[in-house]
Amino acid sequence: MSGVTAPERRYVITFGCPDRTGIIARISGFLAEHGGWIVEAAYHTDPDTGWFFTRQVVRADSLPFDAAELRARFAEVAADLSAESSWQVSDTGERRRAVVLVSKAGHCLYDLLGRVASGELDVDVAAVIGNHDSLADITRAHGIPFHHVPFPPGDKAQAFEHVRKLVAEHEPHAVVLARFMQILPADLCREWAGRAINIHHSFLPSFIGAKPYHQAHTRGVKLVGATCHYVTADLDAGPIIEQDVIRVDHGDSVEDMVRKGRDIEKVTLARGLRWHLENRVLVHGNRTVVF
Repeated sequence: MSGVTAPERRYVITFGCPDRTGIIARISGFLAEHGGWIVEAAYHTDPDTGWFFTRQVVRADSLPFDAAELRARFAEVAADLSAESSWQVSDTGERRRAVVLVSKAGHCLYDLLGRVASGELDVDVAAVIGNHDSLADITRAHGIPFHHVPFPPGDKAQAFEHVRKLVAEHEPHAVVLARFMQILPADLCREWAGRAINIHHSFLPSFIGAKPYHQAHTRGVKLVGATCHYVTADLDAGPIIEQDVIRVDHGDSVEDMVRKGRDIEKVTLARGLRWHLENRVLVHGNRTVVF
């Protein structure tokens, strides 16, 4: 026996409502009434919108009921505090699933597969879908199904419908666009709202179009970066989950900048996906609170 113990099972409550006095007391009182043992709690109030946010983590074995019953009982608390639909109860005992969409660039996929294989990223990659088949071998080497869905220029609607059906089969908690170079149609953005996660270089909107690193090199930029965000119908303008940068200097070639950009894309996407899967990201309008 290795002696490795399974992580403690927990229920995670994420919550947003109009700010007022007594919110924390109401939530903690509800949990205490049922013996709930809070092991993590975070709070934030946005003075611009007057909105209150919290993330509460409770030991599952401290409550006399399961996650489904917790949701049913907490619904009354949420209604009293006018939370409407902006609350959620998740169970860390439920395995998280992701489907990854790719094109030709493999750096983000390689990184995610490595993190999953090493146990660093706790998620089941149910499938990888590509509009090219360049990344089929590495995907299958990890024991993951790869689906090649060509995107003919004149008939992308049918291709997207095929992708939609493949994704729906797995009911994933996250749909990861790992340098997937196709623009999602508005109906898919709505269907995958709050689940579709994208990564792109952080030159937008400064260097739009082809060869952004060439444009940046010509301008002599000193930083390159990456942005991980939720996908919306507004291209590359969804709520931001995570961003990071890395320095470049006058001695870096375009190829050096591309390499550094890919490095920061990988790290930023992995962080954003982890926080999403751990229910650390609360979306309010086009902004996020990340606990």
